[in-house]
Amino acid sequence: MRKREAEIDFGADHIIIKRRYRALGALNDLLIALWFLIGSIFFFYDALMTDGTWLFVVGSMQLMLRPVITLAELIHVKKVYVRS
Repeated sequence: MRKREAEIDFGADHIIIKRRYRALGALNDLLIALWFLIGSIFFFYDALMTDGTWLFVVGSMQLMLRPVITLAELIHVKKVYVRS
């Protein structure tokens, strides 16, 4: 039976890859929230303000990882399907 053009075959490999990258993305989001929360609390104390600023910098850099994780997933999936 010939597949229609709109049909997509999601094999086990695709599902496993998707789950791994979703877990990585969720961990990244959790760490971003943690850095911003701790950084915000640090801003209540003058002695910790510099550390709070650095936590905001770290959280901002991790925000840049979000699209990198998505692109890595897309490239990984494409490589798996090109090999098949």
